Amino acid sequence: MRVLLVEDEVNIAGPLKQALTGEGLVVDVAHDGITGQWLATENPYDVVVLDIMLPGRNGYDVLRNVRAQQVWTPVLMLTAKDGEYDQTDAFDLGADDYLSKPFSFPVLVARLRALVRRGAPERPVTLTAGDLHLDPARHVATRAGTALQLTAREFAILHFLVRHAGDVVSKAQILDNVWDPTYEGGENIVEVYIGHLRRKIDAPFGTESLETVRGRGYRLHPVSSGPDT
Repeated sequence: MRVLLVEDEVNIAGPLKQALTGEGLVVDVAHDGITGQWLATENPYDVVVLDIMLPGRNGYDVLRNVRAQQVWTPVLMLTAKDGEYDQTDAFDLGADDYLSKPFSFPVLVARLRALVRRGAPERPVTLTAGDLHLDPARHVATRAGTALQLTAREFAILHFLVRHAGDVVSKAQILDNVWDPTYEGGENIVEVYIGHLRRKIDAPFGTESLETVRGRGYRLHPVSSGPDT
């Protein structure tokens, strides 16, 4: 198993490389983001261990750029930061796993082996449904090349719908995935936001891509349809 370790702290990278090598892994080390990105895109690794706080280029940008070049090698983010938003950012950019320092070495090895077994399926940074394009990491949405001005809640709903494009999703599913778990209001709030979204993603473009499926929920059509279709 060939591993790329991108870690700027020598006192961590050195012992970690030695320990991983002792487990029978072949390990290359980069101490900055620019070198790490070059190695990740130029060499066939089985897995990448990527720190977030790196000189030259941070781990988020390295990951974004690697995925943009359609390199789908599994990536485990390794960092001292442990906030849930940091984890969310990493996963939105295409990370496969996340481990905070200090960490257990056996746990790290087990996770790396699990990632390799899982393989490297494509996971585009930008999500698409017809001419709708979403970049969750940059919080940018466009339709037919035109930027959409969405609130945070509208973007979150559209993100969920695009991920499930072509499928019918219920109001309950949208609430569970977009609203805070402590929300105690009714499901009708979803109808209100669906109306907002239609006025922004369909009405200006003469499309009817966001369908109401009576009694079941909503469906976002992957291919935009005109009002007469």
